[in-house]
Amino acid sequence: MVLKVFRWSPGFRERLQRFWVPAKEGMTVLDALVDAQRRLDPTLAFRYACRVGMCGSCAMVVNGRERWACRTLLASLKTGIVTVRPLYHFPLVRDLVVDMAPLAEQTARVGGAFVPAAGPPTAARIGRDARERRRIDAAIECIGCGMCMSACTMVANDPRFPGPAALNRLFTLEEDSRDVGGAERAAVLLSEDALTRCHTQANCTEVCPMEISPTESILALRRRAARRLLG
Repeated sequence: MVLKVFRWSPGFRERLQRFWVPAKEGMTVLDALVDAQRRLDPTLAFRYACRVGMCGSCAMVVNGRERWACRTLLASLKTGIVTVRPLYHFPLVRDLVVDMAPLAEQTARVGGAFVPAAGPPTAARIGRDARERRRIDAAIECIGCGMCMSACTMVANDPRFPGPAALNRLFTLEEDSRDVGGAERAAVLLSEDALTRCHTQANCTEVCPMEISPTESILALRRRAARRLLG
């Protein structure tokens, strides 16, 4: 199997480097990268941690689509040539490694942190069968792998657009009765660079390995914003 890997480091031009990797049954893209690094070129840089599809650190673009390398079987790609490049719309660090800071920065910029009510802390239980928990149940599993931002065309065109991950986070907070930060977030949500910038192409939803739909979260936020304006 031919593995074509994006290579770049500061001071050098980007290029694709070919590695010949013997494909084995059950081998993943991550396995192939590890083999290439250990056997052929120890300077090849990429991230991984759990290797079992839980941490999201091995997110990259494989044959033109955002995927977790550890979950992507070579056999599923049905080709003898596999091209791997880093996630789009993130600053490059080296080869397949990107700086994930923009995801955290955008989330913080739009107020993506829980805001508790004033006064002494009290226990606030929301059962798994509670109505508000059911509303956000599909949206709370985001682990910040960045694939939705890579797939989003608006992230590429508007640096002030928060991106799918940040807006999905805001949806979970807006639906949480314990959070009191909604008034401060209203200006962000109603700005021209936030909800109205999403074209609902659902690229983010299509690539999410956790089966989250940031598109649905954004549409729910739009409905909420409309009620706020009309109310």
